[in-house]
Amino acid sequence: MNSFNSRTRIKICGLSQAADIDHAVALGVDAIGLVFYPPSPRYVGLARAAELARRVPPYVSLVGLFVNAAPDEIARTVEAVPLTSLQFHGDETPEQCAALSAAAGNRPYMRAMRIGPETKDSGDLLQFAQAYTAAQGILLDALVEGYGGGGKVFDWSLIPKDIARRAVLSGGLNAHNVAEAIGRVAPYAVDVSSGVEASRGVKDPARMTAFVHAVRAADTE
Repeated sequence: MNSFNSRTRIKICGLSQAADIDHAVALGVDAIGLVFYPPSPRYVGLARAAELARRVPPYVSLVGLFVNAAPDEIARTVEAVPLTSLQFHGDETPEQCAALSAAAGNRPYMRAMRIGPETKDSGDLLQFAQAYTAAQGILLDALVEGYGGGGKVFDWSLIPKDIARRAVLSGGLNAHNVAEAIGRVAPYAVDVSSGVEASRGVKDPARMTAFVHAVRAADTE
């Protein structure tokens, strides 16, 4: 069982269809992610995002993913879509994150760290986390082309326990490896996108179900 909380929180990201939102809610996920990065195959426009948001019940977080967005873009988005929090997945500095959060009415935010071959040891992760102390948490993802959603796993052994307490683990997770990830890292939450897709950008209900069940099973072991 996760040593820091009674259960591992679950976020499914990159949802773009009403049926997928409904299924994620029925599975009891903690957060739903909408992608506001136009080059992504999971991108949703504001009108569509507002429609999807209306399907999200109370106490399920609605997270907006942005990549190097401008403050006015953030402001327009939160005016149209009732986001609970923001996720910055680009090259945003701590100062830029603070400005973007302010543009969104001081909504809390997550900062993604993309971990690639140049990340040599846990000290790099600690340094990154210390630079973003104002963030609600740190999302740990694999460095891939296109800012996430590439289905790649990084070296989990790089993650120190102090970061795991506030970490959302992402990057190549699926129903087959998420239990191992939880056992090794004990993250506060896990975030899945490509690992529950039938094809790029198209979610698969059966894979969503299998993923959530695997997380719940890992929490009881």
